[in-house]
Amino acid sequence: MDNRLIIGIAGGTGSGKTTVARKLAEKLHEHIVVVSQDSYYKDQSHLPLEERQKLNFDHPNAIDFDLLVEQLKELKAGRDVEQPVYSYLTCSRSTTETVHLSPAPIIIVEGILIFTCKKLMDEMDIKVYVDADDDDRLMRVIARDIRERGKNVEWVMDRYTKTVKPMHLQFIAPSKRYADIIVPQGGHNRVAINILVATIKNALKEKEE
Repeated sequence: MDNRLIIGIAGGTGSGKTTVARKLAEKLHEHIVVVSQDSYYKDQSHLPLEERQKLNFDHPNAIDFDLLVEQLKELKAGRDVEQPVYSYLTCSRSTTETVHLSPAPIIIVEGILIFTCKKLMDEMDIKVYVDADDDDRLMRVIARDIRERGKNVEWVMDRYTKTVKPMHLQFIAPSKRYADIIVPQGGHNRVAINILVATIKNALKEKEE
């Protein structure tokens, strides 16, 4: 009997999805593996770098959902997978490097677009949407893209205006309706996190029975 619990954590860019996943790992004391949607961007290395940097990474078509679903099913079945490594600096998938993932009792899939793919959602036992104020998300995005992706404020603001905000309104915000639990204020909402932890513990018990 399959007793692995698959949890999907979606939400806008900079909403605090990673913080929620970390809080769950701290509180549940269970072995957890996190599968990040960001590792599954389609490889665009055939395009010139200048063109790659103009790609819309906030559209569902940018994600290799077939590979993501395939590897999630492998983990669910108890088999190891080699997760791709995607570089935001080169906008391409590594041809020499992967991340080895092993199955765990709790598998978290997190990413902004994971609720836009029905076959991916069909694999999930619990769907969580992390909600956050648009201004708060923008501040986190600016800080992250400068710190981790070598961008400047002007570049981040231009991308936010042209792709991040429109795609959020078109694809990500509407996907909130598929969530079983909505977590306002991200990982800083202790009450919501505690409710989520209790829900997960109950779901694990039901799987074991």
